[in-house]
Amino acid sequence: MDQSDAQIPPTEQTDLDPLFKIQVQRLHQLTVYGRWLVVTILWLTVAPLSLWGWRYELSLLRSHFTWTALRYGIIYNRLPAMGLGLCIGMTTAVLVWQSRNILWGLPLQEQRRLEQQVHRICQQGSSHPLWKWVCKPFRP
Repeated sequence: MDQSDAQIPPTEQTDLDPLFKIQVQRLHQLTVYGRWLVVTILWLTVAPLSLWGWRYELSLLRSHFTWTALRYGIIYNRLPAMGLGLCIGMTTAVLVWQSRNILWGLPLQEQRRLEQQVHRICQQGSSHPLWKWVCKPFRP
């Protein structure tokens, strides 16, 4: 990066450099994949343990569903309830976040954060774990 590029704010630089836009898109895509990976890991680890802790309450709910039985299951088995709440909450948060980005685009603050992060990754070079996915030039 020469002196003239250093004085241009990141938002104006994106209009000039299509490669930089692609790098920001790659980083955003990695962020999306990372969030879904966390949600998947939660559903594969925490959810089965929580359902196992709730096995008696689930059999009770299957035979006689009442709101009181559900309340009993949540109040007296808080750890499994919090585990399932964590799984459901994280899934909902990622769905809302990704839907917002699809419908209205990235907010300016998040766009700038991604641009700054791309600058840091590319400046650090190949020693950064995300460099080969974000900054490394792809040969067609």
